[in-house]
Amino acid sequence: MKRSRYVALLAAGMVALAACSTPAASQQLVDIRLQLQWFPQAQFAGYYAALDKGFYREEGLNVTIKPGAVEIVPATVVASGQAEFGISWVPRMLAPRESGADVQIVSQVFQRSGTLQVAWKDSGITTPEDWRGKKVGTWGFGNEHELYAAMRKAGIDPAKPEDVTIVPQDFTMAAFLNGDIDAAQAMIYNEYAQVLEAKNPDTGQLYQPSELDIISMESAGTAMLQDAIFTSEAWLAKPGNEDITVKFLKASFRGWAHCRDNVDECVQIVLKYDAQLPKGHQAWMMNEINALIWPSPNGIGIMDQAAYDRTVGVAVEGKVLKGPPTGTAFRNDLAEKAIQQLGAGVDTKGASYVKPAVIVTEGGK
Repeated sequence: MKRSRYVALLAAGMVALAACSTPAASQQLVDIRLQLQWFPQAQFAGYYAALDKGFYREEGLNVTIKPGAVEIVPATVVASGQAEFGISWVPRMLAPRESGADVQIVSQVFQRSGTLQVAWKDSGITTPEDWRGKKVGTWGFGNEHELYAAMRKAGIDPAKPEDVTIVPQDFTMAAFLNGDIDAAQAMIYNEYAQVLEAKNPDTGQLYQPSELDIISMESAGTAMLQDAIFTSEAWLAKPGNEDITVKFLKASFRGWAHCRDNVDECVQIVLKYDAQLPKGHQAWMMNEINALIWPSPNGIGIMDQAAYDRTVGVAVEGKVLKGPPTGTAFRNDLAEKAIQQLGAGVDTKGASYVKPAVIVTEGGK
């Protein structure tokens, strides 16, 4: 055979092989949609890392991550079949479920609540009892329940102006920085950092943690579980979908473990996916998000029964729910399978995790 003919046949064969193998491989991927509860940011870094590093694809999944917004309710999106999985705070998922939405938690990623109330040192607010007679901010939209439960626990009725003045707060810390409220609601991974990223006009330097007093909902005893992964029970019941869920959880857990061990890389990944907040702020957020996940004593994604019961108790006491959820609102077996299949190659507990320090930058730049 002449060399030119051999080369031509070899080239044609390679093209044919590529034409057969590449589309076939793509066709074998299962399309999965994940609905976030907010815009792209380090709060969801593990999912973006799993997408960017090819962890989902390795499990045979073609995952599309759908950004959230104020008006988007992930439970409604999943229950209506517009996404296979959603991310939501547990009470925001349980309330639609109580009203008939077909949703069920399959993994509890965040082990701790990140909700705070932030006050200036000179305000004298160091305990929930100190909110009495003060102007206390909250965003509403379901974010107030931990705060209101902490108030009632301290003998303060948030519905009585003579007890406390509740001030509607936007999703910035402007009112707090301007002195319009005494205690502001903040997520430790977001709004708290906004204060530290601002300059003190009296000193010309960034505000320091030593200038603030913080009350966490964990310390107040009214913490509610936050970012959980859920899906539809009807979808889950279809043949093969439990296996797909295990694969999705495996890849997601790998993503979160990767972000624990490769913080800077994951910040860059989040920025690549159109994050709305700048690099310095995302670095702070990534650090604090890791601290909400790690360590995970029972393994990442496993629901702690006591934390779930407390969340339900606060939700019922605050009339978010009429009563404890009926049926099976969450299950751990699929997350347990995912952890088992990951094996010793992935640290799924992070028992030795210690949150490092992050350098705060002005404006989060």
